[in-house]
Amino acid sequence: MSGQDSEGVGWVYTVSSRSLLHDAFTSISLKRTLEQDADSAAAQHPYVVGRCAVAGDQDVEQALKAASKAAPEWARVPMERRMRLGAAFRKKLQEHEDEFLRLLVAEAHPIALARWELSCLLEVYSEESCSWYQRNMYAEFGHGGRRLQVRRRPDGVVCLNPPQNAPAPSAALAMLMVMAGNAVVVRAPRSIALSTMYVLRELAVPLLDELGAPPGTLNLLCGNPGRMLRQWVDSPLVNDIFYIGSVEEGLKLEQECIAKGKKPVLELAGNDGVVVWADADLEHAAEAIAECFYGSGQICMVPNYVVAHPAIADELIDLVAQQAARIKPGDPDDEDVLLSPVRRTERFFALLDQTTKLGSRLVCGGARIEADGNPSDTGIFLQPTVVRVEGLAHARDHDVVREETFFPLLPIVVAELDIGDDLLEEVLKFVNANEYGLRNSLWTRSPDVIDAFIAGVGNGGLLKVNDSHIGFLPYVPSHGGTGLTGGAFGEANYPMFRTSHLQGVAVASDVSPQREILGRKLDGGERSACDRSQ
Repeated sequence: MSGQDSEGVGWVYTVSSRSLLHDAFTSISLKRTLEQDADSAAAQHPYVVGRCAVAGDQDVEQALKAASKAAPEWARVPMERRMRLGAAFRKKLQEHEDEFLRLLVAEAHPIALARWELSCLLEVYSEESCSWYQRNMYAEFGHGGRRLQVRRRPDGVVCLNPPQNAPAPSAALAMLMVMAGNAVVVRAPRSIALSTMYVLRELAVPLLDELGAPPGTLNLLCGNPGRMLRQWVDSPLVNDIFYIGSVEEGLKLEQECIAKGKKPVLELAGNDGVVVWADADLEHAAEAIAECFYGSGQICMVPNYVVAHPAIADELIDLVAQQAARIKPGDPDDEDVLLSPVRRTERFFALLDQTTKLGSRLVCGGARIEADGNPSDTGIFLQPTVVRVEGLAHARDHDVVREETFFPLLPIVVAELDIGDDLLEEVLKFVNANEYGLRNSLWTRSPDVIDAFIAGVGNGGLLKVNDSHIGFLPYVPSHGGTGLTGGAFGEANYPMFRTSHLQGVAVASDVSPQREILGRKLDGGERSACDRSQ
C-alpha cells in the first residue's frame, strides 16, 4: 500500500497440502497452533510454506486512500505505455513459472492443473490478446473536418475479490484492470493467501515500479471477506467491485453496489453444458467431457452436464466411464493426479441420492476413496461419478442438472427418441433455459448444426465447438457469462473493458455550429425573438 508493506494485525500461515494426505493430524495441529500464536516455534516446521500479514480496518482504509490518490495520475499515463505491462507480466510469469507452480501445488492444486491455470494467464497476456485489447480501447476516425475518437476511460478505483478455489490466477487478472488505467485493491483470501501475494507483490509490483506508476496503483491485502467487502461497498472512494465467488453472495453484492452508485462486475458459478450430436467424434468428446472431473469438479468452468443424442448415448456413456476411471487421486505434485481432496461431501451424497430416486442410473463412481484410490468411508477424495438421466423434459427436476454441484459428479441427459426432426430445436431451448451461463460446448461434424448452435445459443459467455471445454485461447474470453454467472450485467468478461467505460470525443476545425444544425447561418440583420419582445 502506497509502495510500502504493512505489518497488519496478525499472520496467516500456509501449510503444505501434501501434509494433509500423509500426516493430517500434524497439519491441522500446526494451523491451530499458529492461529493462536503466530510467533510459535511451529512456524519453523517443514510443512509450513510461508505466511502473510492480515490487514485490519485501518489497513483497508489506507489502501483505498492510496488507490484513490494514484488513480487520476495513473489514468493520465498514455495507454501505449500502460499496455507494455501485458508483455512484461507474461515474461515474469514464464521466468518464475517453477516458483508459481510450487506455491499452487502447496495450496492443493494438482501440478497438471496448476500448469493449466498458468496457461490461462499466458493466453490472457499473450501478444495477440493484448493487441486486441488495445484496438478495442481506442479508435480514431476522420469525418467532415473533425477528428473523432471512441475510447474507453478507466473507472478509477477497482476492488477485486478473487475466489477461494483459484485465488492467484484470478487475482493476476488485476494487471488487466491496471492496464486499463485503474488503481486496484486486491483481497487475498485468508485461508489461501500466499500464491496471490506472490504473483502480485513479487511479480507485478516491480513492473509497476519500473514503469514509474504512482504508489497506490496496486494494493494487496489479506483479510476477512465479509468485513473487507463491507468497507469497499461503503467507501465513497471505490468505483467498481470485481467479485468472484458464490451466486448468493454475488447477487446480493450487486444490489448493494448499485444502491451505492458503484459498478458491480460479477464472476460467479457456472453450470456448463456439453452437447454431443449423432455425428460427433465420440473419443474426443469423451475426453473433453471428462474435464468435469479435473480438480474434483471444484472449478467453475468445467462441464457440469451433458446432453447426448439418443443415437450415440450408450457408446458415449461407456467412453466417458472409461475416461472417469483414468482420473486419479493422490499427491498434488504427482503428474498423473487430477483429483483434489473434497472436505465437505454431505452435499455430494444428497445430490446423488436425489437424482437416483428421481430415476437416473448410476453408471460409475459414487464413493469416497483414499489417496491410493481404494474405497474408504473416511476417504478425502470422491470417485468420478456419472449418472444417466433419461429425457430432456424432466431433466431439470434433478438438482445435479439444474445447479452447479462443484463435485466430480456428472449427469448425462439422453434426449428423447420421439422428438424427431425438432430435436435440435429442443436441445437449443434446453441449453438456453440454463439459469447459469458461463461456457457451452458442442461436438458435431455437421456445419449446419454448428451454424444453428452459433445462431441459436444466447446463453453463456463462450461457446466451444469440437474443442477442449476448459482450454484457453487468445482473443476469446477466459471468463464471464450470463444469468446467475454474471448477474444482470453479465457477458463475456474482459477485465480491461469491464472496469472501463466508453467515451466519444469529437474535435472540429473551423465548423460553424449554425450551419451544422440549421444548414445556414442566421441573418445578422434580423432581430432575435428576444429583441422583438422588449
